[in-house]
Amino acid sequence: MSVRGVRGFVIRGWQCIFQQPRLPKMVQHQSFLLCTCCKEGHYAPADLHELDCLQPDTAADDIDGCYTAQQRAAVLRVLNTASREELAGIKLLRGRKSANIVEYRAGRGPFTNLQSLLEVPLFKHKTIMKVCQSILNPSQEPGKKEKKFQGLKFIKPDVERKRLLAVKSIVSVVFGIRKIAWAHVDRNLTVLDWNQETSHRYMKGPYLPSIYLEEISSAVSKIPKADFFILEKPSISVQNTNLFPVTLHLRTIEAMLHGLLGASFLEDGQHKVLSVVRTAVGKHFELMVGESRTSGRELVQQFMIDSVTQEHPRVLFPRDTLARYRRLFQKGNADRGEEMCDALLQAVAFYEFLFNNP
Repeated sequence: MSVRGVRGFVIRGWQCIFQQPRLPKMVQHQSFLLCTCCKEGHYAPADLHELDCLQPDTAADDIDGCYTAQQRAAVLRVLNTASREELAGIKLLRGRKSANIVEYRAGRGPFTNLQSLLEVPLFKHKTIMKVCQSILNPSQEPGKKEKKFQGLKFIKPDVERKRLLAVKSIVSVVFGIRKIAWAHVDRNLTVLDWNQETSHRYMKGPYLPSIYLEEISSAVSKIPKADFFILEKPSISVQNTNLFPVTLHLRTIEAMLHGLLGASFLEDGQHKVLSVVRTAVGKHFELMVGESRTSGRELVQQFMIDSVTQEHPRVLFPRDTLARYRRLFQKGNADRGEEMCDALLQAVAFYEFLFNNP
């Protein structure tokens, strides 16, 4: 690479930086090697043969040695006694990590040292250090007024953080020209229900409100109950007049879903229907090509394979329904299930946005 006179390369498995400092024109330029691994400083190119970055930094691997006996005892007390819900309230322990800690305790007994956290799935050295710091120095000050959750800038409207963190399950909803698809997923990323409703009455002649009410009400009656309903925000620009009929159709469905799914808003004033920007989900899963989002079918199929082959998959599918889901997405199937794929990806992205943005 080359950034403002700095070039990077790999030496014996470690990345080093070749840096040419900015000096007056009258001064002879020198080149240095700055090793980002051993952090010993600058080396002249002639000394390159003396570098040996393959020697591990044993001090960096000794997690327990980074803390006093009192600090280690405080962290271990939390890890060994806190419930899963209490662990989920700690920075970086939300989602699957808190479940993995509880499962480890149940199978192997309490943690005897901090180093043993490396045996827990999803925990690496850097993650453990940050978790310990969060336990020893909680960021939430007592008595501090609850603020809106600002980390999810692409999810609207704003919702109080404590409501989002208390979520047990969500229903992710994606709709298109003919279909309304949904994925009911709990906080462990277990798929509870995954389906779609098809209608051939949309966009037939005039946009009759009665037709839309009948069709959308039919779909809503089959959508499970959940703490929140997450709708995909249509990304078609209103500036494109050629797509105005499609835009009107999508906006109509969006508005009616908000009204039908969020009917309790008039009673308690709490939003239960949220909108997610489609491109934000695409960027999260690296499905963007320029400004356009590509299909997520292959990624969803991989989720289903991992659910069977991996001990700790990213998404969990019930065994009794997995075969039916896999047949739905086989090649040659006339119903490609794009809306269903998008609904599931949106649900996974929502939880990962939530638990990875403390």
